[in-house]
Amino acid sequence: MSQLHFYKFYLQFRHLRKVFRHRFTLTPSANFLASLYGEGANLKPQNTAQGLTSTSGECIRRSSDLQCDPIIRKYGEKKQGLTSYTLTLEEQKKNDYPIKGSPGCNGYIYTECDQQRTDSSPLFGLDCEMCLTAKGNEVTRVSLVDAQGQCLLNELVKPESTIVNYRTRFSGVTKKMLLPVKTRLADIQTRLKKMLPHDAVLVGHSLNADLQALEMIHPSVIDTSLLFARNEGQRFKLKFLAKAVLGKEIQCEQKLGHDPAEDARAALELAQFFIEQGPAKVAELNLEMLLTTEKLAEVSKNKAALQPQGCGVQKQLNEPPHLSKPCFLDCLQVTGQKPLLLGRQELNSSGLCQSNLSTSNKQILQRALEDVPLSTFSIIQFSLGPEYIASHLLAGLCEKVRSKLTDMLTIYAGPFEESFCLKSVKKEFGRCGPIQSLTVVTETCQPYVCIQYEVLEAAQIAVESLNGAEVAGSCIKVQRPVTAAMLDCDVLIKELELDVENEGVIYVAGLKKSLTETDLQEEFSQLKDLETLFLPKDLRSGKHRNCCFLSHLWQWIWQMNHSSGKQEGNILHEKMEQLSDSEQDLRKKVKKLDHHIKKLYRSLQSNTLCVVLFPGVNSMRGSQSGLGLMGIKDDRGRSAC
Repeated sequence: MSQLHFYKFYLQFRHLRKVFRHRFTLTPSANFLASLYGEGANLKPQNTAQGLTSTSGECIRRSSDLQCDPIIRKYGEKKQGLTSYTLTLEEQKKNDYPIKGSPGCNGYIYTECDQQRTDSSPLFGLDCEMCLTAKGNEVTRVSLVDAQGQCLLNELVKPESTIVNYRTRFSGVTKKMLLPVKTRLADIQTRLKKMLPHDAVLVGHSLNADLQALEMIHPSVIDTSLLFARNEGQRFKLKFLAKAVLGKEIQCEQKLGHDPAEDARAALELAQFFIEQGPAKVAELNLEMLLTTEKLAEVSKNKAALQPQGCGVQKQLNEPPHLSKPCFLDCLQVTGQKPLLLGRQELNSSGLCQSNLSTSNKQILQRALEDVPLSTFSIIQFSLGPEYIASHLLAGLCEKVRSKLTDMLTIYAGPFEESFCLKSVKKEFGRCGPIQSLTVVTETCQPYVCIQYEVLEAAQIAVESLNGAEVAGSCIKVQRPVTAAMLDCDVLIKELELDVENEGVIYVAGLKKSLTETDLQEEFSQLKDLETLFLPKDLRSGKHRNCCFLSHLWQWIWQMNHSSGKQEGNILHEKMEQLSDSEQDLRKKVKKLDHHIKKLYRSLQSNTLCVVLFPGVNSMRGSQSGLGLMGIKDDRGRSAC
């Protein structure tokens, strides 16, 4: 099924649309189950279909795939000087860096390195190890290295407060080591202040924690945990980056604790690599894939350790991790999860529970009600069956939805006087939202104007606010086209307004294109509990629209009306009659499917994460994007944010 099914049978999916607030578009899948569970996922060393090649154990991506990399999105592809990678004041505040003048930084020592930074300013790597005292985290060891990697400072520090935990496993510092130490934090602060040039740039991994522990403020820093950007605020560990980027092993298990000089040098070399090679080169390393394969290698190693000698599986598990494409199941196993699978299609991926696979949605539901409460992660697959998603049926559904959306976006206004001003009509109706087209209808006794908007909200506002109004010197009527397909239009629009996704959403149109989201936040600051303000952009030009709202449906309508996919006219015309005969049955099937999901959802425990996927369709005959719905079930039986 696809996103097309959800909106075509929107009224039938009563439970899904009322429960799940969070919705997102999915890339259409040629074989959704195979990609999810990794069927046939053992790949050759080169897999150009996925945009991945394997060279010397590294995963390198084609340039066409780099645009989605968070590093490229953040920095672009061109090389830049080091000043482009130092944290701004706002970034420092956001990441809890000590800032001069901040309330929490009273008594902190300022390095007084206020000289203007240039791309030739010297880099220094800094790292600290901390212990836990009665005061909190306090420094027990400090290391500073210069741009050539030479260690300028590597000192043990005795905290002022009583030590509660030496954290020897991480710091490498023991009680015996600190007994003869006389150096205090104030001594280190003084030495660092003297050693750093006035245009020095400090480099470290999560350097904010080191500066907080040192109780020092430095204005110019490069944080490698933020430099090597990831999605969703995640960060790579220094040990992984050192191995993946520099080919160096640090923080080895054989050593007692971390060596701060080693960590400071690794962070410094990572920053130098990023600056010298540029973001594009770093993105080509495909660090996310390398991290995944590293974790999968650990899983395979654990599996291999459990296999008896001479077992046939041993060879497969010991294959280099870069030869296998990680699948969803393997990623779950990295976290120790073993999912329960219930569905019609039998899958051969190891680790899945395949007992008593059912053949009907009703049987699947009954098994799910029994087994899901016993599993920490469950995957339930319902299906309409291949007879309902044949290509000619999809083409017919797509054409019907496209036609209905066009009608819902279209209104007729009039009648007007013969000499009416079209410009004033366009201006008046343009206040309701962005207009896609405006046409004068001359076949009638008096002129009417056909207006097609780009968003449903705009058409609805025009009907509600301008019907009976005086426009261009005439008292006009505003109405939608009356066709058989539009007879339930008012019901559908009312349900869209009541959709859980649209609760509390205000639609504003007629905005100046020069306005920014900041300007709008100030304008609407008088509204209480304003959570989100969304200023949509044109999906082609990237420019802001003259409207402001929040809706997943808007993007989908735009894609439907601007689809460049070829229609298979012959198949469509030949099979439309067959579609009409089966559509009523399909509507009943969809309604029953929604009821099954409702029963399953009600049986779940509170605080269960629920994700419903319409995986979409991708084949030689056409593509339909998928749709994801997500929420956490709360005590009231409804998805929470």
